[in-house]
Amino acid sequence: MSRSIDYGNLMHRAMRTLIQNVLADIAQNGLPGEHHFFITFDTLHPEVQLADWLSDRYPEEMTIVIQHWFDNLTVTDEGFAITLNFGDRPEPMYIPYDAIRTFVDPSVEFGLRFETQESDDDDDDDGDDFEDIGAPMAEDVPAKGHEGKQDAEIVSLDKFRK
Repeated sequence: MSRSIDYGNLMHRAMRTLIQNVLADIAQNGLPGEHHFFITFDTLHPEVQLADWLSDRYPEEMTIVIQHWFDNLTVTDEGFAITLNFGDRPEPMYIPYDAIRTFVDPSVEFGLRFETQESDDDDDDDGDDFEDIGAPMAEDVPAKGHEGKQDAEIVSLDKFRK
């Protein structure tokens, strides 16, 4: 029996926990300084709750901005609920963490992008909810205007061995 470490799922869970912790702090203490978030999510996810007119307008994905006005931010282990203003029309919504595709805080050039890959092995016995979306990967999202910027280089240690 061959066993391997599923780094994709582990990273996926860790990054979603990071988002949960950030949002929980914001719910309790408000947004500090210039921080604000762009969150893009899958509107087709079965647990997303949106007004019908928003679902019709954004049939596949939607980006929300949490910055100047938001209300009723409630953070749970599975997702978050928030009321946002769309042209003087407050709309409540619920977004599970599994539906999030990108999370960006441009004030500090921080971002995450969640991607899925097709999984070759269907014998995932760990029973978690990530089975349906394949092996996810989280990677940095460059802030606007910094697409070509690269801060780090991956170097193979073999190059330094004698």
